Amino acid sequence: MYNNISGLLRLAQGKSIWQAVLQNEAKAFGRTEEEVFLELDKRFSVMEASAEKALEKSLETAGGLIEGVAKAQWSFALSSGGLCGDFINKLMARALSCSEVNASMGRICAFPTAGACGIIPAVLISIGEKLELPRRTVLEAMLAAAGIGAIIQKNATVSGAEGGCQAECGVAAAMAAAAAVQMAGGDPEKSMHALSFALINCMGLACDPIAGLVQVPCAQRNASQAVNALLSADMALAGMKCVIPADEVIEAMRRTGKMLPPQLKETAQGGIAATPAGKKLRDKIF
Repeated sequence: MYNNISGLLRLAQGKSIWQAVLQNEAKAFGRTEEEVFLELDKRFSVMEASAEKALEKSLETAGGLIEGVAKAQWSFALSSGGLCGDFINKLMARALSCSEVNASMGRICAFPTAGACGIIPAVLISIGEKLELPRRTVLEAMLAAAGIGAIIQKNATVSGAEGGCQAECGVAAAMAAAAAVQMAGGDPEKSMHALSFALINCMGLACDPIAGLVQVPCAQRNASQAVNALLSADMALAGMKCVIPADEVIEAMRRTGKMLPPQLKETAQGGIAATPAGKKLRDKIF
């Protein structure tokens, strides 16, 4: 059993993170490996569907704030690849698709939250495709991410109302970064460095949804934090080590969230939600 990242690393000595999480799951809930992976497969199927649904067809959303953004990004990826290349643009499109599905009241997997639902699916699907990994390997990465998310939830928060967007999209990026390292063949220690980099990269990120809707800037942050997850993974895979232990980074995120004023924690009273344009959009929608 483990309660923090250091405990997870101890349990993962000589094995992968997913194996340590599976061992913990078996002890805590009495689930067999087959049962765990069956549930993972069901949830990943939901992720796949939501990451694809808005790529070819725009979905109707309240106020239309992000209607068609995934389709536009996907088309851009296929036509030119953009400055970041087609891989990154496809990654962003998949994250945006999940956000668009969520905003249209479609079915998503809140992993770890609905507001951050596009980050982990986009990373898992895109890397699995790029590296031509079998589905089982992708599910193992998903299990590793789940174990890390549970630790962060236990010791900090994944709620934007409590800790700002750093606790939603930031935590999702951290989970995805650690999973990405595992998918690329990195060891558990590298995964934890990636986790730390991802959280540090968005430390203090406010939660300021326009009109209180989980659309803008939530969708764009799903796209940007999916990219954050990959660059954090690459830094760790290159051998860069975070000078602050992962558990201390998580605690710093928790404390930073406590310091944020209520206006920057999902109330739509600060940040871009409080701009003149943001207020006009709110009045128009409601």
